[in-house]
Order: sequence, then structure tokens, then C-alpha cells
Amino acid sequence: MEEWVGKVWHRWITRAAGGSHPAAAVHLKTQERPLSIFFRALGGDPGLRIAPATADVHGSRRTWLARVAGSGERTMQARRDNSTLRLPPAIDAFPDTSLNRDLYYWLAALAACLDRLAPAQADESEIYRNQRATLLALENWPGLASRYQRLLSAYLPERFPLDKLPPAEAAREQAIRQALREPGSQLALPAVPPGTPPYQPVLLWLQWRDIQETSTARSGDGGDAEASGGESKDASQNAHRAERVEAPKDKNGMLMFFRAESLLSVAEFLRVNRSVDDDPDQNAEAAAREMEQLSLATPDAGERIASRVRFDLDLPSAAEDDIPLGAGIALPEWDYRKERLLEDHVRLQEMASRHAVPTPLPARLARTARRLHQQFAALQPGRRWLKGQADGSELDLDAVVRASTDRCCGRHPAEQLFQSLEKRERDLACLVLADLSLSTDTWVSSEARVIDVIRDALLLFGEALRSTGDRFAICGFSSVRRNQVRFHRLKEFAEPFNDTVRGRVQAIRPGYYTRMGAAIRRATQMLLEEKAGRRILLLLSDGKPNDLDIYDSRYGIEDTRAAVHEARRLGLVPFCLTIDREGGGYLPHLFGATGYAVLRSPEELPLRLPLFYAQLTR
Repeated sequence: MEEWVGKVWHRWITRAAGGSHPAAAVHLKTQERPLSIFFRALGGDPGLRIAPATADVHGSRRTWLARVAGSGERTMQARRDNSTLRLPPAIDAFPDTSLNRDLYYWLAALAACLDRLAPAQADESEIYRNQRATLLALENWPGLASRYQRLLSAYLPERFPLDKLPPAEAAREQAIRQALREPGSQLALPAVPPGTPPYQPVLLWLQWRDIQETSTARSGDGGDAEASGGESKDASQNAHRAERVEAPKDKNGMLMFFRAESLLSVAEFLRVNRSVDDDPDQNAEAAAREMEQLSLATPDAGERIASRVRFDLDLPSAAEDDIPLGAGIALPEWDYRKERLLEDHVRLQEMASRHAVPTPLPARLARTARRLHQQFAALQPGRRWLKGQADGSELDLDAVVRASTDRCCGRHPAEQLFQSLEKRERDLACLVLADLSLSTDTWVSSEARVIDVIRDALLLFGEALRSTGDRFAICGFSSVRRNQVRFHRLKEFAEPFNDTVRGRVQAIRPGYYTRMGAAIRRATQMLLEEKAGRRILLLLSDGKPNDLDIYDSRYGIEDTRAAVHEARRLGLVPFCLTIDREGGGYLPHLFGATGYAVLRSPEELPLRLPLFYAQLTR
């Protein structure tokens, strides 16, 4: 009974406090794709990704009912920086669903204006910059004016009442409302006494952040002084504010003058599983999610961070590692911050498997391979007779009869009396480039990992193309920073698809990271050496480009995009097939709207890969 009364009270007091309308909520995950198209259509930065904003404590005044209900303490303010446009995960500020949806599109339009504005001055306030962006949006796109007025009419009555504010805060709030009604009229907010709470966040404005990615040198890095400035794969789901703090110098806060392990308790005699210091904290992710702000400390110059130690321990010994082919290939890399190509910035090392042995096709794939053989046999070019030739291997009887008739009738007979057998060939070459990073070691079902699905896909792809006679090659790649991009040559163009190649495919192992730009540039070089009228680069991936250094950020996205555009300018047809469900957020920027496909189920890859190839070569 007590619990039921508590739920009823919570629903009633929350509804009475107002400020939200859950029934009319619009969620970002349902609007992300149209918002991305809308943002780029207005001239927004194409490399910017859209992600959920963080829930932060704003500290401004709340109504009495809101304090009683415990609501309205946090707000998810939209913000824009150099790499991300963060929008609220859900908007329920208005009782009308269309207004909540309009607010998403207005914020996207406001963010697109940032690229058109002149750089912010040191003394320019955030309120004035929002007004400048609002004026620019209304001037460039007059159709947004009616949407902005509807939002403004519905939003102003929802703000804190003026008559319930102290005079200084009321003057500040009046200036904010004037800035919303007449953008450009307020250069700054009126001064308020020290200790005054901040003003209520404005839902129709953005927080601007001009963040420059910087590199932090670390000792013992082998000459590579690039800091890890990227975001993890799940950063969009677990976004936080971060601050840089100094690492504590006192590492021995308390000394114990006795052996603590000598203390015994009743629990020592119970046969239960106890955690130790090396066990991972199962609640670490949930605890981080509840934190309002994460603090980051730079380690001392002589310290080695845990990620570096894990990466070093993961490197195999020379006796167990794959065989390097040659001294390595120097490749360029695109730095979008400097807007130039860094020559010889990456070292790519071609590798051959040390443990590969000739292996036949697995029996579980034999039936599928036979079906693909039958389907792709239709793509194989046949032979046909060319009639009416001046020279050939046989006489063309129809032409001979017509020539004899013409001669009897007194007409000049034709001289093309032969026929020849012509065998046409498909003038194309294809290179399949597979991502072999450590992320492919994840399980997609109770029986198979991503790397197992990729193996099956490469095997069936080879069996299918063996029926057509097309020239193709198979390669794989992974990386450990820019000085060690590992490139595995599994099948050459001139090599038949036999048990030796199947053994190499079966021997591939997941490991390391995904420096995609360098691998695409090397694959482009290999394809350009092939004399074919149509060259296709098929990329198999399970996630976005990343590495231990700054490549795990927008830097990697822009370098991969530059490599894809370079391949397209050279006449290649790049196409990406991915199992990353979040790929729709960044793949259009890399490969274009029609240059990629996202598989919702990884198990579809072995069958879909040959079919996509057939569509590309049709």
C-alpha cells in the first residue's frame, strides 16, 4: 500500500510541477537520420556527428512545486563543438508533438549557422552569438520564421515568471526574453550581484564550444607523441562533461604498521567466491553513468598508463607473429586540422600468415557454395559466332548462299564469307579488404564470432567468383598506431582460389585497431596495377576507423574519407559493407549515400557479400 501511494504521489506532484510532457515526447533516435540530412542540406559541417547531449545540473531557480517533486534540476542543453552536435536525447518541453519535433530542426539549423558565422571574439558573449546565429538562420531560410515564432510563443510562458524573481534576476530574464523576441538587440546580459543563481537555460539556444584537438607528448612512446583524444564506441550512449585536473602527488596517504592480511574474520572460513583487486568492477559503467562530471588527469612523464600496458602485452613474439614481407611501405595521411596531406606519415607492413596450411572448403559451406556456383555461372561470359567476317575459322553458309545468288543475278557479291568464334571476357578487377581488428573477436551468436562470419564470407565470395572467372584479390588489415599498419595479403590477383588461399583465410586472427585510411590507400595502389576497365574496392568492416592515437576521433573519419575520395578520383568504385548498426551516422560522410550498406544481422554477411558484388558488376 505504501509503495502504491508513493507512485501515485510521484505522478501527481511531477505532473503538477510541469515542465515536461512525456506523452508528447520526441526521441532523438527516431529523428537522427532526417536531422542529419537536414543539417547537411543547410550547409552544416558534413564531418559533424549527431549525438545525445548530457544531463547537467543548471543551478538556476525552480518553482516551489518543482523543488518538492525533485524535477527540473538537470537539463540537457544542446551544444556544438568541432566534432559533435549534441542534441537532447528526448524533447518533451511542449504538449504538442509537432512543436517538440520543430525544436529539433530549429537547433539543427542554428548549429548549421555556426560555420557561416565569423569566429567568436574574445569578449563576445554566448547570448549575443546565439542571437547572431538566429538572425542568420532567419535571413538565409525565411521558411523557418514561422516555426521559430510558434516555438517562441509556446516557450516563453514556460519560463520562470518574472514577478517571482528578485529585481536583478528579473532584469536579466527580461533581457533574455527580449533577445529571443528581437535577435541582435542584446549585446550582453545585465550585471547581477555575486552569488546570484545562473539564469534558466534557454532551450532555443545552443552552447558553443570552439575546441581544438591537441596532442600531448608522452615519454617512451617510440617517437609517436599523439595522445588518445577520441571517443569510445559507446560514447554517444554514455556522454559526460569532462574536466582536466592535476593528478594527486601523495600516493601513500596512509601507512599500516602491521600486516593487514593477518586479520581474520568469519567470512574467511566461508566457501564463497570473493573478488580480488584484479577483478573488473561490474558496476563501473553504471557508476560512470550516474556521475555528472568525469575528471581526467594526465599521468607523470615516467608513468605507463594501463591501456599502454595492455596493448604491449597483447603483442605476440617474433616467433609467433606473422611473417613480414619487405621493409614496409610509407604512405601519406590526411590531417583535416591542417588541411594537408602528411607525406610518409604512416608505415604499412605487408604480412603473410606463419601458421597457414592448405585447407579444403569446410563441409558446412559446401551446399551454399554449390548454390552460389549455379547463380554466378550465369555471369560468366559465353562464346558466340560472329557472322559475315572477312576472315575466320569457318565459312558462313548464309553469306555464301547470298553471294552465289548475287552473282547469278549479276550483282556484285559480298566478300564477308566467313564466321569466327569470339570469347568475351568481363573487363573488371575486384579487391576485398577485410577489417581484422580486435573488435571482430566479439560474439554475434552462441556459435560464431564476427571474425568467423568474415572468414565464411571470404570463402563463399571466392567460391562465387571462381565461377565467373573474374580477377580478384583478398586482403585484411589491422593497426597499432601509425608506425605499424598490418596488411595481410590473402590472395593475389593472378593466384587461383585453391586450398592454399583457403588456408590463409582460415588462419586470419583478430587483433589491434582499424587505421582504415592507410589500408584503403594500399588497396588502391594494388587495384591501379590491374589493367581492367572497371575496378571495385569492397570493404568489410564492423565499426568506424580507430587507433590508439588521435585516429580514434574525427581525425580518423576525415582521413578515411580523403582516402575514399582519392580512390574514386582514380576511377575505382569503393563500396563498404558493414555490420555496425551505428554506421548510418558516419558512413554517408565517408562513402556517400549509395556507397555503403548496413547489415542488421551479421550472419547475413556470407550470403550478402557475393550478391552485392553481382549488383556492383551488373
